[in-house]
Amino acid sequence: MKKNVLALSAAAEAGTGLLLLVWPPIVVRLLFGEEISGAGVIMSRIAGIALIGLGVACWPGNFARQALNGMLTYSALAMLYLSYIGVRGEAVGLLLWPAVGAHVVLVALLVVALFKEQQTPAA
Repeated sequence: MKKNVLALSAAAEAGTGLLLLVWPPIVVRLLFGEEISGAGVIMSRIAGIALIGLGVACWPGNFARQALNGMLTYSALAMLYLSYIGVRGEAVGLLLWPAVGAHVVLVALLVVALFKEQQTPAA
């Protein structure tokens, strides 16, 4: 029962995150009855990416492995989306490229941790 509820919650959050990533104005309109534009769309997509990472992290399974997968999912998607924003020149603030760089480092560290965990024999 507990795993089913967790799986349902994880799938719902990841699904909401995917919808926010793909079509943020409709989610905001349906939830809050308001329109968004500009930086609101960008931040809604970042929130969607975070919800996808949360869904991955909370999917039933090995807790440490799922948490690592969730953070890797979030950091990789955030890095890609922020890079896309920067390359398009849509909204480049002072900290955009440092944020991309921070996520590049985090992704690298998380991938190393993932490989180390796979190399460690199960207890």
